[in-house]
Amino acid sequence: MIIATSVLQMLLDAQPQLRPQIYFKSSLTALSHAMEDQVLASTDDFPLVIACFQRERYYRQEAHRYLRIAQRSKQVYVLAAPDTEFKNASGPYESIAFEPEDGLSQEWHLVVVGQQYAISLLCRELPTVDDPKLSSMDQARRFEGIWTFDRQVTCQAAQLMLERISHYRPKLKSKIKQALAQLDGETDNGFNNIDPAPFADRLVTYLQAGQYRQQKAYRQIATQERKERLVNSMTTTIRRSLNSEQVLQAAVQELGTALNSHRCIIYQCQEQDEEAQVQYEFTGPKQVSLLSQAWSLQHNPWFQTVAERQERVYVEDVPSHLSKNKFLKAQMKQAQLRSLLMVPVLYQGHLLGMVELHHAEIYTWSESEISMVDAIASQVGVALIQSQSFTDLETLNQQLEGLERTRSNLIAITGHELRTPLSTIQVCLESLANEPDMPDELQQVMLSTALSDAERMRKLIQDFLTLSRLESGRVNSNPEPLALQECIDLALSRVRTHPTETRSPTIAVELPTDLPLVKADGEWLVEVLAKLLDNARKFTPAEGQITLAAEPLTEQMLEVSVTDTGRGIEADRLETVFDRFYQEEGALRRTTGGTGLGLAICRQIVQNLGGEIRATSPGKDLGSTFYFTLPIALGAPSKVTKRRR
Repeated sequence: MIIATSVLQMLLDAQPQLRPQIYFKSSLTALSHAMEDQVLASTDDFPLVIACFQRERYYRQEAHRYLRIAQRSKQVYVLAAPDTEFKNASGPYESIAFEPEDGLSQEWHLVVVGQQYAISLLCRELPTVDDPKLSSMDQARRFEGIWTFDRQVTCQAAQLMLERISHYRPKLKSKIKQALAQLDGETDNGFNNIDPAPFADRLVTYLQAGQYRQQKAYRQIATQERKERLVNSMTTTIRRSLNSEQVLQAAVQELGTALNSHRCIIYQCQEQDEEAQVQYEFTGPKQVSLLSQAWSLQHNPWFQTVAERQERVYVEDVPSHLSKNKFLKAQMKQAQLRSLLMVPVLYQGHLLGMVELHHAEIYTWSESEISMVDAIASQVGVALIQSQSFTDLETLNQQLEGLERTRSNLIAITGHELRTPLSTIQVCLESLANEPDMPDELQQVMLSTALSDAERMRKLIQDFLTLSRLESGRVNSNPEPLALQECIDLALSRVRTHPTETRSPTIAVELPTDLPLVKADGEWLVEVLAKLLDNARKFTPAEGQITLAAEPLTEQMLEVSVTDTGRGIEADRLETVFDRFYQEEGALRRTTGGTGLGLAICRQIVQNLGGEIRATSPGKDLGSTFYFTLPIALGAPSKVTKRRR
């Protein structure tokens, strides 16, 4: 049978002069421990001890204490509602399992009756507060009850508890009868005539311990608040600015100030870096600055550990770990560094940078401080990735602008290059169709002109298709050992067969007799040579000269050069001449023909062949030289000569 009646209420009904007080869970714990210690420290023999813990899970925290108390008395009773294995049993003490619906499940009782003293603590738990955060905290639980040294009140409380025990454990009636007889023999009223100083000392000790835990909790809350404030400050800075320098400078200042560090530095680095430049720094008073200095990583074993494990490292006494590393020891001594904390800045498993905290004396970092540095390192990673993304976006915008310029140039050049020959072809054909009596000589001129402009259009379209194939990678290349002389001869044949309106400059070929074979695709190599010669011919006057030369550059590479005495190239345009649609005079006001694709095609072909191409020029109207390299065929004889400039 379940008894829903409250023991506390029964006592208050029997003792109407009692006034219940409000207690928190921490207060009940302190009072209970003080009462239990009084039992253990007293000289009383066989005191009566009755404890009700509401639930088994609360009893389990104190079970070891009641094993010690049971050594002092055979009259020890422990009550609880079972959660798992708690049950009615007789052992070192009597355990009484009551129903979870019993009124005792909401109450906390401890009654002690000895020869020299009597103490009772009877409380009933109050309903939880409305705030779910507070109601879930164990220390926020509230109880209503009484705590007294009054022997008469305590004996009556013991009688009520023994009656409840007798209900659940009828087999204990004889043992309970002995306890009740002891209580019936009590004649003293009022408070105990004993010195309460030991009890008060123990109670103060528990209260002080609770105060210490409270202060520790306050410190943890303050640390967490400082960490969250610092992280929020970093987050706000990141949101306000895409400038990584501004964000990281704020981070190093905030972190160094918050942790009272002698020095805090942040630098960008990767796993394979041998050194890094200190980019952001906070220093305390009279500390050596490392800003903009090279910070060695190659000889730093702690950096290697951080890079490999992607975990933080801290060293309390740096010099004691550097007896064999003279280089790093000198660096740390110059930096006046005694204690070191290194936290990696990571993004998706990749090392982006490092946050370091330095102390000029031995220092031990707390877990809260390390946790704060970890949080800031994560924010630094976000800032670096955000900055990189913004940089990539700017680069993409520049590429889009370049594509737009290319599109505009394409429209202008193709419009001009196609419209002009089409107009000439149309005029020639209309003249031939409308004037059947035209002299044969004039008809031949008209046909030659139309064929010439048709060839010009064919070359234009062919250049577009060739560059498109090269840039998309849709090119079949068959490299093989070739004699450079043969390819030069074919290129010269192509250039000289092109019709020209004026006399062409002289072309001279200067090749060593023992020139090694090159490994290349003959068709594409002839294309490069022909376009470079044609380009030189267009910009060199008839009285000028073009020189084609070659020589081994290294044992693996051979260099070919095409030098002219033409109009030359200005220094700031030596790279842009290889861009698509580049026209020195502008797309629509040129004195020479062409689409501006020739050198762009040459660059793509040379790169596909495994070489490089570049241009040099003393200046405008002083001629120019185009160099490109080709791999030498393996096994081919080679003779490295001094490079000519």
